[in-house]
Amino acid sequence: MASLANRRVLPGFRMSVSFTLMYLAVLIVVPLFAVLLRASSMTTADFVRAVWTPQARAAYALTFGASLIAAVIDVGLGLLLAWVLVRYDFPGKRILDSLIDLPFALPTAVAGLVYSSLYAPKGWMGQFLVPLGIHAAYSRLAVVVVLVFIGLPFVVRALEPVLESLDPELEEAAACLGASRWTTVWCVVIPHLYPAILTGFALTLARGIGEYGSVVFVSGNKPFQTEIAPYLIVQKLEAFQYKEATAIATVLLAASFALLIVINFLERQRARHAT
Repeated sequence: MASLANRRVLPGFRMSVSFTLMYLAVLIVVPLFAVLLRASSMTTADFVRAVWTPQARAAYALTFGASLIAAVIDVGLGLLLAWVLVRYDFPGKRILDSLIDLPFALPTAVAGLVYSSLYAPKGWMGQFLVPLGIHAAYSRLAVVVVLVFIGLPFVVRALEPVLESLDPELEEAAACLGASRWTTVWCVVIPHLYPAILTGFALTLARGIGEYGSVVFVSGNKPFQTEIAPYLIVQKLEAFQYKEATAIATVLLAASFALLIVINFLERQRARHAT
């Protein structure tokens, strides 16, 4: 019995842990340390001067603002899609469920090219929208639209397991007590979904902040107007301004780490709520 108790289910545990730690060190820790080391070589005044130029502030405003708006939209759309996929059976349900994961499999550059061709002034959709004053390509609206497409799966996949575990009898009990449909949604359903909604929101926001491939094709990359922070980093690198690029990357890195902390906290809250 003692030998069975000491026996590990996973063979090669030490080798697996060693490989995992090596992977984390080579592919994650070392690059992050290199970024922080390059940024730390700058004085405080130089760092602030690099990350707080008028062009950088405009890029931050667009990056964080568009990501925030897209995350809010994705929460509404994702909740609706997750509810339909979990609670209803209809023809083509599996196809729709597969399409939700399309942004995960599709290269983001392809998504940007498709959106730019569709909503350009002479595109299939743009030729009807532009005369109405709706410019969904090479504008801030285009950035939001693409980020909504990229981030939607995070919300849907975060909500689906919680909706599946939610007992429909709770809704039936609320209806028997005289609650309206809206009261049932806001007082019975939403409180159970709250941690999952926040998790999906945080994941979508984090993805939007770091998105580059799709946005660069639809934004137009106009300084002070439609230029995002990741594109500004690439622009600095092309001009051989490595320290300035590293400083801006450090700001985005700090924002991403803050969001990761929030996401981990929300995951723990959701696990505690489920138990």
